[in-house]
Amino acid sequence: MEPEQPGQVAASQRATTSVADTASAEARLGVALWVRLARAYLRNIRLAEARLRAWDLSVAQFDVLAQVGAQEGIVQHELAQRLPVTQGAVTQLLDKLERRGLIRRCPDGRLKRLVLTEEGRRLRDLVVPGQEQFQAEQFAALTRDEQRQLLTLLRKLAAHG
Repeated sequence: MEPEQPGQVAASQRATTSVADTASAEARLGVALWVRLARAYLRNIRLAEARLRAWDLSVAQFDVLAQVGAQEGIVQHELAQRLPVTQGAVTQLLDKLERRGLIRRCPDGRLKRLVLTEEGRRLRDLVVPGQEQFQAEQFAALTRDEQRQLLTLLRKLAAHG
């Protein structure tokens, strides 16, 4: 085996350094994306919480009202799969909304179907349109095409994880 020439050693070191720099740059990009996404999400959640407080609703409670209102009779288990909380948290959310007279659990064999009460429908009809408008305003800095592209990218990220 022939010893490496000085030029060959330098080229090999540059190639190794270049690969490490690229990996480091990709890692930094990943962290920057994560931080920006988290900041945007947290800002939006704080603003949404402040808006919903006027109706004594949390973001999670609003989500339940919107989901059940969009699909009356949804099974509790299906609802749990749509919400970004644990099954136990869904049960607590439903308990609280039921105590407030906003939803009703309707037994259907072994299943529990969820429906809004009249008061729940009234509140949903009052809150959902305003929340939809508020969320649209949060993304107004993006064009319609950029919003669609962002949605596509977020779906891709969600499917990947």
